[in-house]
Amino acid sequence: MKHTHYRNFKESTRHLFRIYTMIPFSILIVLFLAFTIINGRMNLTQKTTEAAQSISQSISGVYQQYYEEINRMAVSPTVIDYVSSHLGSEQVYSAFYDFNNQQKVKSIFHIVNTDGVFLASSAPADSLYSNFAFGNLIHRIDQRPGDTLTEMNSFRYSHDRDTSYTFGKAIVKDKRTIGYIIYQLYESDIQKVIFKQNNEIAMITDEHNTIIATTSNVTKGVLNKFSPKVDNKGHVLLNEGKYYMYAKRIPDTPIQVITLNSYKSEQYTYYTVSFFVLAASLLLWVLIQFLANKMSTRNSESIDKLIHALAQLREGNFNGYVDIQTNDEFQILGDEYNVMLDRLKELIEKNKELSELRTIIEVKQLQSQFHPHFIFNVLETLRYAIKIDANQAQDIVLILSRLLRYSIGHDRNVQLKNDMNYVRDYLKLQQIRFNDRLEYRITVAEETLDVYVPKLLLQPIIENAIKYGYENQSDVLIEINIYTSTGKLILEVRDNGQGMSEQTLQEVNQILQSQTNTTQHIGLYNVHRRLVLLYGEESGIHIDSAQGKGTCVALTIPYEWSEYHV
Repeated sequence: MKHTHYRNFKESTRHLFRIYTMIPFSILIVLFLAFTIINGRMNLTQKTTEAAQSISQSISGVYQQYYEEINRMAVSPTVIDYVSSHLGSEQVYSAFYDFNNQQKVKSIFHIVNTDGVFLASSAPADSLYSNFAFGNLIHRIDQRPGDTLTEMNSFRYSHDRDTSYTFGKAIVKDKRTIGYIIYQLYESDIQKVIFKQNNEIAMITDEHNTIIATTSNVTKGVLNKFSPKVDNKGHVLLNEGKYYMYAKRIPDTPIQVITLNSYKSEQYTYYTVSFFVLAASLLLWVLIQFLANKMSTRNSESIDKLIHALAQLREGNFNGYVDIQTNDEFQILGDEYNVMLDRLKELIEKNKELSELRTIIEVKQLQSQFHPHFIFNVLETLRYAIKIDANQAQDIVLILSRLLRYSIGHDRNVQLKNDMNYVRDYLKLQQIRFNDRLEYRITVAEETLDVYVPKLLLQPIIENAIKYGYENQSDVLIEINIYTSTGKLILEVRDNGQGMSEQTLQEVNQILQSQTNTTQHIGLYNVHRRLVLLYGEESGIHIDSAQGKGTCVALTIPYEWSEYHV
């Protein structure tokens, strides 16, 4: 037979300490690296998105201001009179400069008549007279005189000042085009607006992906279009680098804002974190080795006592208590082991009693659920109902069949709402039997309906209420109230019978608290003892009664119990 080698306790403790210390540390490292990666990616995404949002708001404001201004100037009486009469140029220029000086993005201003003659301009327009592109611009405005032309186009003026975006509008008088007004926005000013300190590359493009302005020329492709390469992970490839890109379309405009940030900064963070984790791991391994040796040496002194005690327990000796006086966790373990022995012996006794009691209860339930006398009474009532009231007879048969079907079910624990349906059927049959002499009221809190309780829990209580309620009186009222209080489920059965004398009540309570019962109060005792064994001493039956004032029997069980605990 192959011999199995076992480590001694000291070796095992040292080995397990190293393993179980490294497991959470390894998990922590993985989580830390994952957090670093996710956090770096989120920061990259966030700053790219925030830059696009900020630029979008700024460009949207610039676009809206110029759009509103060109539409205002195109219908301005001052401009129309100037184009018609060539008078009042100072007012036209004054209006333009008042507006232009307030803008973050400056522009060049032109007014051209239908013959292509520049009537007003804020920059030398000599080079534009024969400019084919400018002529096409005028032609596009003339094609749709009712619309405002907004488009990307580039024109170079003196001092290397370039414009990159144009607003154009026809000047109409008496439904006839008499000229054109044009605003051309400086590219350098737009670049200042889209430059964000926390963002690497930003640009704005038109609906055809033509670049209007950018903070980096690496984004410009053929015909000044932005058409980047994208790898299979969605990374934008620019200038041999990988970038995260975010694009935002500005509402009600043909312009979109694009921001890009490189993954290089993220990689530098990974390298730094990896170096830190490696250094911390080496330091921690040395510390774990030292602590493992220290702990295993100290704890090996108490383990022999525990092994000996466990051997006695395995042989069935429940009196093999352990005595450890080390003033550390092993002393606590030894004390808890002793407590466990006491608890184990107590549970064995309780289980034995519960098993015996459960057998008695099940036999008692089969005998008492539908006592022959009760069935005889129901059948007698049914016999008379068949002759007098066929509908009532049908109800009796249906209710009795439900009761029989429910009583023979094998479920020991049921939801409270199902058991209460049984209670209502049972009371309804009793009410048919006693007519107006029996009245009952049931109140159940909504939150208790789905709680699981022992099956037929209330039946013995209700039987007693009916049995003793009619002594010395002809009418009986039974009230059933179910509710929760301070984490407990309370089930009350109250009757208006003659009640108990103080001496009788005291005797019944003594029977309920005893470990054995040889009296005739089997039903109440069995219910009480069953609840105590299942849920503890705080559960069970409490009886409140006074001579001539009726009796209230209250059952208490934990409220937060599921089907499997009941």
